[in-house]
Parts: sequence; C-alpha cells; structure tokens
Amino acid sequence: MRFCPRCGSLMVVRRAGDQPYWVCPSCGYSELPSEPQNATIVEKIRHSEKERIIVVNRAEELQTLPRTSAQCPKCGYGEAYYWLMQTRRADEPPTRFFKCVRCGHVWREYD
Repeated sequence: MRFCPRCGSLMVVRRAGDQPYWVCPSCGYSELPSEPQNATIVEKIRHSEKERIIVVNRAEELQTLPRTSAQCPKCGYGEAYYWLMQTRRADEPPTRFFKCVRCGHVWREYD
C-alpha cells in the first residue's frame, strides 16, 4: 500500500507495457515502484445489474426461508416467506421482502 505524497490518497498499481507504476486516482501523480517485482495489479470485478439480483424460484430453496404472519396484498393470505436485503445506504435500515406462501406474490416493506 502506498499513499500519494501530493494529496494523501491511496495509490494503485497500473501497468504501461511490462513496467508497473504507482498512480494516484485523485490527482494523477505517478511514480515507478522501488521494488517492481513486488507490485501487484488487482483488477476490480464488475457485476452487471442482473448478477446482483438474487432470485429464489425453486421450492426447496423457499423452504429454507423463515415464515411470518403478513397479509399478501394480492390474495389476502396471512403467511409469507421473508428475507432482508440492504438496498440503500448502509446507514439506513434494510428492506424487508415478502413472498406469499399461497400465490407467490413478492412485495417489500421499508422502515
């Protein structure tokens, strides 16, 4: 790990041809590493929006979810599977998702 001497941001390793170098993503400052053999390039994994969504379709997966008493807005049945997911910022409460045991309708509740 290396910090930029100009602005103090965390620098990342980039490669120009076969030569690795340190670069600051904030101010653009760059320098050659003192030990190039120890410089490692780490690539970010980018996920598509579809890959971020978790879909539970199989009946055996539904059986592992907890159940609660919640009235389905579609059919009025009083029992649903539920799970929590952080859909907004970390300082806000998670979103509660429900799936009706009878009709399979999915809805959400926010705090």
